[in-house]
Amino acid sequence: MTYAELARQMPRSGGEYRYLREFAHPALGDLAGWVTLIVGFAQPTAINALAATAFLATLMHLPYPRLVAACAIALIALGHALDRNSSRWLQNSLVVAKVLLLAGFVALGLLAGDNHWPSWTPPSGNTSLAAFVGSLFYISYAFSGWNTSAYAAESFRRPDRDVGTAMFLACALVALLYLIVNWIFVANLDPAAASVVMDSDQATLGHAVTEKLAGSTGAHFMSILAVMSFVSAMSAMLMVGPHIAATMARDGALPGFFLAKQGKPPARAIAFQAAVAIVVLALHSLSEALRTVGATLMLVSALSAGSLLLAHVRGRLPRKAARTSLVAAALYALFSCWLLYVGFRDDTGLLPWLTALLLGALIVYALRERGRRLD
Repeated sequence: MTYAELARQMPRSGGEYRYLREFAHPALGDLAGWVTLIVGFAQPTAINALAATAFLATLMHLPYPRLVAACAIALIALGHALDRNSSRWLQNSLVVAKVLLLAGFVALGLLAGDNHWPSWTPPSGNTSLAAFVGSLFYISYAFSGWNTSAYAAESFRRPDRDVGTAMFLACALVALLYLIVNWIFVANLDPAAASVVMDSDQATLGHAVTEKLAGSTGAHFMSILAVMSFVSAMSAMLMVGPHIAATMARDGALPGFFLAKQGKPPARAIAFQAAVAIVVLALHSLSEALRTVGATLMLVSALSAGSLLLAHVRGRLPRKAARTSLVAAALYALFSCWLLYVGFRDDTGLLPWLTALLLGALIVYALRERGRRLD
């Protein structure tokens, strides 16, 4: 609801970069832009590439998995950089393949699996509040991308209307699919059977279910599903993320090198994001990359929610905001601040990395503004 209101007030591409720049302060906009480029798109591109090669390794021998991941990023980037038709065809094809494979898994689980209410009881033990809050960062990353349409708002016929509709429909469909898939897990695996995930680096709950219902063929099917899902996510990141760099270049926050030609995809911005993702591949493990993304994206989205409230109080919104949207923004900002406080309190290793990123973006902004004044 918050982002739908932001898109209605500012129906232009850029996402958090645009909202914070217009409704809060240009420095915060630049900060959000850099965070979105590196943490919101380049780093998840690398994460999905690493995850895809991990599942691909269950199907074939991969002597150099990181090299395979880097080649996959480069090839997908090339497909999106050629022209808009090839980019659209590539992404739509991957989405269709992923949806078909997911539908096959759901059909297998519901038709061949056990659909009775589970008789097993969860293992005993207390979960601390800190552990619960910490897990929400991973859930936040799992659902990341729910606001992707805001980054390319100008590609919609009616951004003020269609961006919010796209987000609501996508979130509802993903949540429904999430519940169905987890029902298949819960109904067909007891805690003992699910413990295989803890005992093997190459096993997942999906592997356990499909192997139980369809043997080794089912396990291979699950690996293909996972690979296609991660490749589709990589493609979406490389298709949408470069619009941030192109938008920042158009506003002067990045060099004009990143501008897109009229009617063409932002090829140089796509190459830049792919290069950053390959660097992340070389320097970070999957767990290290995952640990920072959820918290950082939550911080930026909380700032965006705060910018809507700030602009409302200052009377700078182009249109009158719906009261329900303002309440949603306040709730989201408050819950995010609480989650970030608990998360950083119990995992102080995130603070130096995040502080360096914030300071770097603000220093770049200060130097650029000083250069403009001197000119």
